[in-house]
Amino acid sequence: MSIAKGLIQTVKRAVEMQANTMQIFSRNPRGSSYTSYEKSEIKEFRRVLKENHFGPVLAHAPYTMNLAGSDRVYEFACQVIRDDIIRMEELEIDYLVFHPGSHTGIGTEQGIDRIVAGLNQAITGSEKIMVLLETMSGKGTEIGVSFEELKAIRERVSHPERIGICLDTCHIFSAGYDIVNHLEQVLEEFDQILGLDLLKTIHFNDSMMAFGSRKDRHAVIGEGQIGWEALMAILIHPKLKSLPFYLETPLDDQGHKEEIARIKEDYYSYV
Repeated sequence: MSIAKGLIQTVKRAVEMQANTMQIFSRNPRGSSYTSYEKSEIKEFRRVLKENHFGPVLAHAPYTMNLAGSDRVYEFACQVIRDDIIRMEELEIDYLVFHPGSHTGIGTEQGIDRIVAGLNQAITGSEKIMVLLETMSGKGTEIGVSFEELKAIRERVSHPERIGICLDTCHIFSAGYDIVNHLEQVLEEFDQILGLDLLKTIHFNDSMMAFGSRKDRHAVIGEGQIGWEALMAILIHPKLKSLPFYLETPLDDQGHKEEIARIKEDYYSYV
């Protein structure tokens, strides 16, 4: 089965789950392989999305891409981000999100220098797609654990208008942003440092790990350390509820269908 055919099957599976948006991987998430798409396949993909009134579709760059890395790792990352922006643009994908990277010992400042250079060689400014920096949990030498680090990247790129933010609820909770007890303060801090207008998408996940643990382990909504009430408060928040939310919880298709149904039922009880 080609990746292109898999893409069309994936959107149809999302419809069966009663989802109204979706996230795909731009290529093999833990490798480098990808398949070019035929015009007929792109047309069919867009038809299914339109027919089912899908919201913005999000593409996720592979985990193997490290724009803060060194030598061959960095060269690979530069090639991937450059190619995947072009490929996802052809699919008319709205957003491409990536983990900013891990500096692996050279330090945060030098890591940010590499990320900026990597983005500058990939983004021309003429694209319609927006590239999103993801908030990270802070494990190891990850960059993007703080709003300040994300700002440092965005304000130095040549085309900041093409750069937005994806907020991962599991990641920022693990990074030490208290979205359970102080959601308003966290959003205010985000707004002051980055601006809420830059927040384009939300990865909607509970966390297996404790607050401030700096460990990235996703949990099913309501079954982790964040909890159902705190996550629903995020979903219905006036400043967030119009954004697209993407589940990355450890479930199969049937489990996700049930999870989506529970979330929708609770959401509509508030509105």
